[in-house]
Amino acid sequence: MKKIFILFINVLFIIPLFGQTNGIINNANSSHVNFKSINMGDCQWTEGFWADKFKVAEEVMIPYMGELLTGDVGHALNNFKIAAGLKEGEHKGMKWHDGDFYKWMEASMYIYAQNKDKKILADLDRYIEIIGRAQAPDGYLQTQVQTTDLKRYGNRQYHEMYNSGHLYTSACIHNRITGKTNFLDIAIKSADNLYDTFMPQPDHLKRFGFNQTQIMGLVELYRTTKNKKYLELAELFINMRGKSKVIPDATASFKFIGDMVQERTPLREEQTAEGHAVLALYFYAGAADVYAETGEQALIDALDRLWSNVVDKKMYVTGAVGQTHHGASSNVDMIHEGFINEYMMPNLTAYNETCANICNSMFSYRMLGVHGEAKYADIMELVLFNSALSGISIEGKDYFYANPLRVHHDGYDPGNDTEFDVRQPYIPCFCCPPNLVRTIAKVSGWAYSLTNNGVAVNLYGGNKLETKQLDGSKIQLKQETQYPWNGNVNITIEKCKREAFDILIRIPEWAKGSTLLVNGKDIESEVIAGTYVTINRKWKKNDIINLKMPMDVKLLEGNPLIEEVRNQAAVKRGPVVYCVESPDLPKNTDILDVYLPLKSNLTATYRPNFLGGVSTITGDFKLRHVNGEGMYREIAKPTWKTQKVQLVPYFAWANRGESEMTVWLPILWEE
Repeated sequence: MKKIFILFINVLFIIPLFGQTNGIINNANSSHVNFKSINMGDCQWTEGFWADKFKVAEEVMIPYMGELLTGDVGHALNNFKIAAGLKEGEHKGMKWHDGDFYKWMEASMYIYAQNKDKKILADLDRYIEIIGRAQAPDGYLQTQVQTTDLKRYGNRQYHEMYNSGHLYTSACIHNRITGKTNFLDIAIKSADNLYDTFMPQPDHLKRFGFNQTQIMGLVELYRTTKNKKYLELAELFINMRGKSKVIPDATASFKFIGDMVQERTPLREEQTAEGHAVLALYFYAGAADVYAETGEQALIDALDRLWSNVVDKKMYVTGAVGQTHHGASSNVDMIHEGFINEYMMPNLTAYNETCANICNSMFSYRMLGVHGEAKYADIMELVLFNSALSGISIEGKDYFYANPLRVHHDGYDPGNDTEFDVRQPYIPCFCCPPNLVRTIAKVSGWAYSLTNNGVAVNLYGGNKLETKQLDGSKIQLKQETQYPWNGNVNITIEKCKREAFDILIRIPEWAKGSTLLVNGKDIESEVIAGTYVTINRKWKKNDIINLKMPMDVKLLEGNPLIEEVRNQAAVKRGPVVYCVESPDLPKNTDILDVYLPLKSNLTATYRPNFLGGVSTITGDFKLRHVNGEGMYREIAKPTWKTQKVQLVPYFAWANRGESEMTVWLPILWEE
């Protein structure tokens, strides 16, 4: 009886006491979370794929982006200087440009958490001082409104909420990493202004909320300060949706109402993901943060439905979301950059904004925390290796906003400032690049989670973990692998407590036939793809877990309801989706005339000096030639040429000059 009492006391008091409070998400004391965050900096990449990407982020991505945003090209810092009275001039950039700057600051802090470069901290302190001087005495902060004659909260498209949300998140991260409060004080002052403005719920603001990052930001501010009013305000912004009439008014033009901004239906009643994909997924991620604190059943029921609707009926094979640039929702509301009907998945006109893809992984990361199920980490990984990384060049200086699954120059018209067939060194709508760079910089914080009696391994890559379990005991792991090019992963226990505890190993859904050994011996549990395998034992120093995942080249087909991919296949190996790119075809070959024989003997080869070091896939393809032009033509027998063709990872396309590309390939059904 005494032992049971002691165990109860440990669970009740010790676990909350030793939860990690300096995670990307501080869910240490969140009652409705199964997987808790590790502290930032506790996991560091050591070798391989993510170590290489982190190095590029540290040495190229973030410094280059800083030059843009603190200079006259990006103009973001100039906007704060103008608002602070430190510089003359006009606001430049989009309404949400303040938020872009906050995201870049956040990315810089993730780098500082690992390299402790004092210059990064000094630069950030200088920017924070300018931002503080730009802030109005009552806490309001939005440089475009402050430097023009625009009315505060006069139109929700001013993105005041969006900018505020990124401010709160960035300030909380800065506080957790540095211990300083200079940035946090600005965020608190702003949030207090937001609370005083919106909590009374004046009629003219009842339908406010557009790109709702403020919900996530407010929850993190609540977790940081313990001031419950920020959680109440976050919940208010959820409850406000779906109450207003879906008609234009002074705060919302006809283009930005209804499903477009998730206001036609209350979130708890939503059955399908609708509208602008970024707006929707930021909203869902924020609601997941609120659920983690409140445990409201109706909220998680809705989020479960919406996650499944996105992943099972509206997501591309690359993890990308937001099927169209311009279209209509299921309720025939005008939308753009968003979700359309289920299984309606165009390739050439697929929009798939980089931010939307990243938001898909952010939402899944929060759902992973809530439920502790492997399917959420599967989506995080799918996005990270494919539709997120496709948004930036191998070098780290050029960007994509949209990420279609096919690019053909005769059928592709980059007629605006977000669609390109060649990556751009600067995009006027600059929301995606800092979002992606901060994700690359922080992804080591997603690699592991703390469970009730152990550690879960979520993502694979050469790394070292030094952290504390929820009971306060130290644990140190070393992961060695060349994943995703090789499916062999070794995890060595370098330090741990003497008592038995769990190590949860994620077996990706694609990795059927995986084997799992401890010190060279089979474990007693069944190894099932798409689950975490829990290994409970008294671990000791130098114990080795070996996970071996088969890395066969697989051909995927779409659901028959996806009309645009009928009789076509996508090539995938491990978590990486591949594509055919025109530099790997004979000159003047049309990308649409490349066919994949079912028996094409596809083989993978790792090429360390190609595209930053990738595995390519080669095989015998058929190139078709048919005479005739026009939209429709009489069927004629084609001539075929057999050609050895190389496929490259989708994320690495468009790094060799102007090119065409396709993920889906028509199949030749040879006997």
